Amino acid sequence: MSRRGLEREGGKPVSSDAKGLKRVDVRLKWDPSPWDRPPHHLDIIATTYAADAPHGRPVYVVQFDKRSPDGTINMSRHSRTGQGFGFVEEMTFELDRLSPSIARVIVGVAIHQDNGHKTFDDVSNTGVVVAEGYRELLTDGFERVAGATAATVAEFTRNASGAWEFREAVRGFDSDPVLFATEMGSAPRP
Repeated sequence: MSRRGLEREGGKPVSSDAKGLKRVDVRLKWDPSPWDRPPHHLDIIATTYAADAPHGRPVYVVQFDKRSPDGTINMSRHSRTGQGFGFVEEMTFELDRLSPSIARVIVGVAIHQDNGHKTFDDVSNTGVVVAEGYRELLTDGFERVAGATAATVAEFTRNASGAWEFREAVRGFDSDPVLFATEMGSAPRP
């Protein structure tokens, strides 16, 4: 499968203060599939990148069955079907505790393709929120990437002083979750 083009990425970096972001949560929601169809299964995926290779291979990948080696990124809630009762999946990022060797974190959402090809347009009531405490940094419903099977949503980077900043990074891909984890941190094509 190949990567889809850039849908929307960029914007001014956001941090809470000169010390940067500390703890951020990413929450995901979607409605269950109709009773007579296989379930929709979406996952939050995070990839981390080294300071000396910020667009290289991920240092490690965090998803439903894997947390970061040091416990600074973990899935606190996971759903395989969606529930229709709001946000059913959540990943927590303790950015201020990440190893100094990590300079970039990309967060995305992928749709499992086990039961046939599904895009965000095939799944009802999708939504993602990136929040620091009560402050929402991003709210998105995947409308901009409706034809994609996976999408990045957020990029966290260390600035020159070492503080963590957030940048919106909504970009669609045509990938299954395994391939998506390998390509989601690549530099956008011009």
